[in-house]
Amino acid sequence: MKYFFSAGEASGDVHASEVIRELLEFDPEADICFLGGDRMAYATGKAPLIHFSRMAFMGFIDVAAHLPQVLGNLRRAKEAIRAMRPDAVVLVDYPGFNLKLAKYAKGLGIKVFYYIAPKLWAWKSYRIRQLRRYVDTIFSILPFEPEWFGERGVDVIYVGNPSVEEVEKAISSLPPRSEFLSSHSLPDRPILALVPGSRVGEIKANLPVMDAVARRHPDMQTVVAGAPSLPASLYREFTDFPLVDGATLGLMASARAALVTSGTASLECALAGCPEVVCYRAVGWKWAHDIFLHILKIPYASLPNLIGGKIDRATRRRVNEEAVKTGVRGCIVPEMLVHNCTADNVDRQLSAIVPDGEARTKQLEGFERVREILRTESSAAANVAKLLYEKSMS
Repeated sequence: MKYFFSAGEASGDVHASEVIRELLEFDPEADICFLGGDRMAYATGKAPLIHFSRMAFMGFIDVAAHLPQVLGNLRRAKEAIRAMRPDAVVLVDYPGFNLKLAKYAKGLGIKVFYYIAPKLWAWKSYRIRQLRRYVDTIFSILPFEPEWFGERGVDVIYVGNPSVEEVEKAISSLPPRSEFLSSHSLPDRPILALVPGSRVGEIKANLPVMDAVARRHPDMQTVVAGAPSLPASLYREFTDFPLVDGATLGLMASARAALVTSGTASLECALAGCPEVVCYRAVGWKWAHDIFLHILKIPYASLPNLIGGKIDRATRRRVNEEAVKTGVRGCIVPEMLVHNCTADNVDRQLSAIVPDGEARTKQLEGFERVREILRTESSAAANVAKLLYEKSMS
């Protein structure tokens, strides 16, 4: 059979490549065309139609600045789908671009599947109409999504979360902590990991707060997780603590605690068993925080809490200002968001989880609950490949 995959970011390239490897076990003669990267190229033995490095534009301003290239990518992808007439189009995350491909492919009568759904339960819920019209089935990696999407008329199947397998596999192959320290010229002291994100805006907003908190803990060795795609000079604008590039998971696994910008890293930190405080500071105004909570359609901002937390949205809105500052009741990890993301508030949470005690124990127990909720008998990639093959044939 013929398949067309579209992955517009590095993470999508990783996840799609695993699905392709498993798919070729079911369908060794599969003809695969794709938008993606080197991992997908290795899995297929082919070059991408468009490399994701020419597609990874985020936000309105970035997209507008590269609009001719974005439109050119979209036109070329549509031409390839029309010429190939695949049995299935498989879209991986990257909704702004991929939903346009879904509409086009569906108009040609082609089956459309979505792996790693747009996070409409958090924001941009108006896109649900596009999913209903143009996507046959969503292969979900978050266990609460089937109910949410199902209530809105979208067919969703939970397939497991690839981060569980990836983190467990990566951690099992990590060197001993002593070797990690030696390889990065770090002393044998408790580590405080600062994980400020992989985007320039996130780093500029969050790293200064993280740095200020870390300076209150001179007994710990503070280490900053650097994104491989960003220059060290960017981090040096906000901190002079040691920087480790491309080894975030190893850093988390070796750390006593971490300050993590909300995102996938918060889940990886939980799966690595490293107690954390989630930080997200865009601007520090209270009205921005209120708008932020209004836009969010969910009780939490971080994945560990969304997956394993025990609180509903109504309760989240009723908590008073002091409760927010000290960590929302019912969560696994404290979330210090927007104007609450100050050095004092973050340090209060960090100081509670560094020593052995109730707060640290509860987080570690919560992390185990998250692992159990996410774990499936087969890998997410294998489950997606099997479903994709069966549904494409039917």
